Amino acid sequence: MSDPTSPSPRRRRTAPPARAVPPSPAPDATVGEIAYRRVRSDIVLARLAPGRKLRLDRMREDYGTSVGTLRELFSRLASEGLVVAEGSRGFQVPAVSAADLREIASMRGLLECHGIRESFTRGDVEWEGRVVAAHHILARVEARMAAGEACPPETWRQYDWAFHRALMSACGSRVLMDTYASICDKYLRYQMIAAVFRGPVAADEHRVLLESALDRDWARAQRTLTTHIDDCVTQMASVIDGAGHGD
Repeated sequence: MSDPTSPSPRRRRTAPPARAVPPSPAPDATVGEIAYRRVRSDIVLARLAPGRKLRLDRMREDYGTSVGTLRELFSRLASEGLVVAEGSRGFQVPAVSAADLREIASMRGLLECHGIRESFTRGDVEWEGRVVAAHHILARVEARMAAGEACPPETWRQYDWAFHRALMSACGSRVLMDTYASICDKYLRYQMIAAVFRGPVAADEHRVLLESALDRDWARAQRTLTTHIDDCVTQMASVIDGAGHGD
């Protein structure tokens, strides 16, 4: 593998950004696709509470679609691990637990650490620009929140994940980014449920990740990321346990 600190000899194709929340459907999207995006977003952003029964007859009116379409999209979400199919008893939003959170976080760490190494090695000046721009917005939001200014959780998390995606965006692997996106959605659900804000500590870790990217120091970035995830998980698991969810 080439030296991570050396400039890239030629421009490389970058992977598309991963998602943390489903994008808005295209203007010509079908009713079923629009409903799928809405339900998926409501689960990931914890608007539909963990363990909630997904009643087809009630949700048909909420999402403006048929019972048959809802059953199909619930099955689709079940294959993604965002809905639990209970056979003849129907569907429900997955429950949460500290054990499940740690398993998801472990997979996130593995994928992101690998993606960072590849991205730091391959990234060009355009990649650096994406990382700097994403960090600038995130840092401004974090500074305002630390000063006591209110910010919708969805907005804050959007900028948080945009920065982490930017760090990985030159990894060159669509499969890696798609798999990372799926894990990020599950991790984000826990972030929305636990609502943990670590303030200046997390902001400082983000700054170190930025510096490491510009220095192409993937080893430092991996160490920082591991601490970043582990400390956040510790706090979120405490909230989950305190709310009465078991392992």
